[in-house]
Amino acid sequence: MPNKRSGGGLSSTQQAAKFLGVSVLAGAVMAGIALPAVGALGLAAKGSVEGFDELPANLKQPPLSQRTTILDSKGDQIASIYSRDRTVVDLKKISPYMQKAIVAIEDARFYQHGAIDLKGVLRALNRNAQDGGVTQGASTLTQQLVKNVAVEEAGDDPTKVAEATQQTLGRKINELKKAIQLEEELGKKKILENYLNITFFGQQAYGVEAASRRYFSKSAKDLDVDEAALLAGIVQSPSRYDPVNDPQEATKRRNIVLQRMADVGDISQSEADKAKKKPLGLDVSRPKNGCITAVKGAGFFCDYVREVFLNDPVFGKTKKDRAKTWNQGGLTIRTTMDPKAQKSTQRSIKNHVYQKDEVATAATVVEPGTGKILAMGQSRPYGMDVKQNETTINLSVDENMGGGAGYQPGSTFKPIVAAAALEGGMSPGKSYSAPYEMEYPSPISVCGGKNWVNTDGTKLSNENTAEVGPYSLRKATALSVNTYFVQMIADIGICPVTEMAGKMGVDRADGAKMGQNPSIALGTQEMSPLTMANAYATFAARGMYCTPIAIESITQRVGEKSKSLEVPKSTCSRAMSENTADTINTLLKGVVEDGTGTQAGLGPSRPSAGKTGTTDGRYAAWFVGYTPNMAGAVWVGDPAHKRPMVDITIGGVGHDKVFGGRVPGPIWRDMMAGALAGEPAPGFTTVPLPEDRPRDRDRDRDDDNNGNGNGNGGGNGGGGDDSFIGGTDGGTFPTPEFTIPEGWIQGQTNGGNRGNGNGGGGFGGFGG
Repeated sequence: MPNKRSGGGLSSTQQAAKFLGVSVLAGAVMAGIALPAVGALGLAAKGSVEGFDELPANLKQPPLSQRTTILDSKGDQIASIYSRDRTVVDLKKISPYMQKAIVAIEDARFYQHGAIDLKGVLRALNRNAQDGGVTQGASTLTQQLVKNVAVEEAGDDPTKVAEATQQTLGRKINELKKAIQLEEELGKKKILENYLNITFFGQQAYGVEAASRRYFSKSAKDLDVDEAALLAGIVQSPSRYDPVNDPQEATKRRNIVLQRMADVGDISQSEADKAKKKPLGLDVSRPKNGCITAVKGAGFFCDYVREVFLNDPVFGKTKKDRAKTWNQGGLTIRTTMDPKAQKSTQRSIKNHVYQKDEVATAATVVEPGTGKILAMGQSRPYGMDVKQNETTINLSVDENMGGGAGYQPGSTFKPIVAAAALEGGMSPGKSYSAPYEMEYPSPISVCGGKNWVNTDGTKLSNENTAEVGPYSLRKATALSVNTYFVQMIADIGICPVTEMAGKMGVDRADGAKMGQNPSIALGTQEMSPLTMANAYATFAARGMYCTPIAIESITQRVGEKSKSLEVPKSTCSRAMSENTADTINTLLKGVVEDGTGTQAGLGPSRPSAGKTGTTDGRYAAWFVGYTPNMAGAVWVGDPAHKRPMVDITIGGVGHDKVFGGRVPGPIWRDMMAGALAGEPAPGFTTVPLPEDRPRDRDRDRDDDNNGNGNGNGGGNGGGGDDSFIGGTDGGTFPTPEFTIPEGWIQGQTNGGNRGNGNGGGGFGGFGG
């Protein structure tokens, strides 16, 4: 007996024998259904039929994977996503020519035979015996449907796909039984409809509707006879008969189908001959799939929606379950994205930071009191072309949601320190000496009943030598005085600050625990713009923190029916008292009226509040602000943490040094002005603050590049050591230097290899 050929295949004789076995089995099945067993064939078939009857009776036919449509809050499409480009349609919406063409070429006796075509089996057996191999199959459309269902159920798992298509006797038996069940349960028309919706037509098109739109840019109901014949011909071998890449082979195959249609009487010979002379007439629509196709610059928001779906247990117990539902598609996802806010965000970004710039910006807007994400954008577009400054890293979100390791928020973290102090009973009139330079106080209490100790006498300083206290909380917040807030955290301890941050949803972007050291007051823990925007929304909502949400509702089409899916809801909780929040709002309102954030103000008719922040080495600059009805965060910097923003051009404007008030501030102002256009302009609930003692000196800040500070805000934090050079920003030039000892700040010291895909995340002192 011949052995297997090299490579593990079967010899021609073995293939023929195998086909014979399956063919005899098919005959045996027919006999077992309709006739008593007779002679040797009947005895041989008896065991096969008994085994056949023992197979599970249930036929699993999963819903066909379809495209998912993502909508904004107004119902307009943002993007279309699919693992398999398919639009399921009823048979009545498929051209009669298409129905006839696929039957003629794939199973001409479809309407005459049952699940198994015995005549076709015998014809194929005779042909294969003459050829000495398996050159012709005998599967009916129903059997092909069963196999396609198995392949569909296997998804993108190559092992399962192989199992669904392997040429084994067991699979053939199972396929035959399921074909019989389908014939009994569905009937011919429904089988044909399902077949045309599941079949692969090449060029990423699954189902006849997607194929018709891909090759001819028209609906399947409008296909002419020659077009239908072309599509029907592709099914046998989508790669071989691909009309885009091999029009000659595709034309030959189309004409074979046309002739077959004439032979079986579906069309006249003259119609067939006329159609054969036509050119292919392609009008190809290229595949448009995924978040890269999103409109309004919403590619990253689209990607965030996908991450939410894949990570939230509400959509399935395991990630595998959630991925299966996502890939199955057929979802219509209505999101929280406000088209006006998104448009304004992208317009402001485009006006202030160019795609080609050495640094990037990312901005996020949320709604206080609901957690709804209204807008999300960045200057580097969603895409794969690194040379064009494209990226798929969402610079607005945490690492586990498709973002990077985050950026140090600098002085934008100081209001959280103040909130912790006020909530603990500290008076808003509290005054500290706040000298220009000082050693870190020691010891300072941390969580767990322990203390942090300044063993090396490490110092910090303010942004310029004119900043010498005493200062009240109001003035220290407006001017972002470093030494004031470090004295404050020394007074109340570090644990109340990290606990308040936790209540406001403020976590490190890389998922690590918050550091237990006093430099946290200066914003040394890396955060994402979404985190900071949502934290400040807590102030706007008078102390109520709401978890961020991006999805309003989801409808899933399953077969011919639609059902609603449960979606994550925002969970709101009180993070601080209304009085504490109102006090912070009063303080931060002063920042934009007469502090470091004046360039971010929205004008007298729309009350706003916020805080600037610039980090060590000027690798990042921030403005985080809000009105009672909208909160937003803007970050500007090098995602790789390699380019300090000194002597740099951003958006066509040159800067000696970048401050939070000068680049992020105007971005925030323009973004929010457009997003809030036509919206109500409610005021804040403010509280009276103690007056500062008169100061017999010039204004503390220099906003016109002529100040006395030397501007040495840079540091080596991103270069891999533990030295930090003073705080920054707010519309003035930082000058001080101070050093933080090793181990003070949680994270990597080799900041050049940290951050969002390529690096980022050095350490340092911060100012406004």
